[in-house]
Amino acid sequence: MRTTAGAAGGRGATDDLRTRVAAAGRESVDRGRIYLIVALQAGLAAALAWVVAREVLGNPEPTFAPAAAVAVIAASLGSRAPRALELIAGVVLGIIAGDLLIGAFGTGPWQTGVIVFLATATAVLVRGVGALMAQAGGTAVLIATLTPTAPDLELPRTLNALVGGAAGLLVMLLLLPINPIRTIRRTAEPALDLFAREMTASAEALAGADSARAKEVLERMRGADQKLQQLGEVATAAEEVVRLSPVRWRRRRVIAAYRGGTTHMERAFRNSRGLVRRIVTTLRDEEPVPADLPAAVEHLGEAVRLLNREFIAAREPVQARERALHAVREAGSAYRQGLGFSGTIVVSQLRTAANDLLQATGVSRDEARRLVRKAAAG
Repeated sequence: MRTTAGAAGGRGATDDLRTRVAAAGRESVDRGRIYLIVALQAGLAAALAWVVAREVLGNPEPTFAPAAAVAVIAASLGSRAPRALELIAGVVLGIIAGDLLIGAFGTGPWQTGVIVFLATATAVLVRGVGALMAQAGGTAVLIATLTPTAPDLELPRTLNALVGGAAGLLVMLLLLPINPIRTIRRTAEPALDLFAREMTASAEALAGADSARAKEVLERMRGADQKLQQLGEVATAAEEVVRLSPVRWRRRRVIAAYRGGTTHMERAFRNSRGLVRRIVTTLRDEEPVPADLPAAVEHLGEAVRLLNREFIAAREPVQARERALHAVREAGSAYRQGLGFSGTIVVSQLRTAANDLLQATGVSRDEARRLVRKAAAG
């Protein structure tokens, strides 16, 4: 019997490893595709900025135009347009400060240090730490070390930076915008699939009284926060794209649903992690586990799967709501059959997670509480 159980456990561990490796491979491919699009955006924006600065404005030294364009494209996924404007402001501030201070101090190693210090300090006073400070300091370095001293260069360089920033925004929002639905799908599916998969694994561990497997689930969930946080960042960036890019306006409804639900999804994940922690304690203390309790946890995971499918299909997430409430009803049934201390907390955490999922589907906080209380009463 032990040999059979050990073999089954080995097969299960092998299957889990294969699943994780396959998921990691798909994630790497998807990440590569996104970065390829960003690289294309950067190349197109740099070329456009150079042409406008040199051929239209007649500037023989258009270096800062493509530099600003690439800086805008390289902005982080979250809040790209505001960050892009901050980057442009940083380039302009660095140019002005560098040019003015070179006239006062000249060029050299200590002069470079003083110029960068003053440009960075000015950025800190204006906006604080962040992209503005980094870009102002970096641009001041270029001005102090790579650009020859010459009068009246502030305006041409500033215009170059503005042209580059505008080119970056034009490419990012109009000419070659990232597909927000595809970007969200590539981020959401791994994150929510992980969430649902770990709920299924914890339900199986609870049903099989396998405390070691429950501990493994808990460890994996502890390391998964980044995926859920990334989903929130991507949803914010996608909402920005559909708001500013006319090409993507028709996707606003789907993106708005995801954007509104990501905060509640993160809370549901954290509460579910607390649920798994109590499952470990329940099994360790050999508390009673009615069959309805693992069934409730499994239904909670299925609600997450349904939520993702219905959001992507732009449907009202009715099935996800019903499955979350079904999980609450199953947990209430388990509670009435008799649970230990930790088992009772498992039920409480499940209800809280279900409440979060209901709010992620667009249900108001008060209505979600009412529905959960009604389902818990049976």
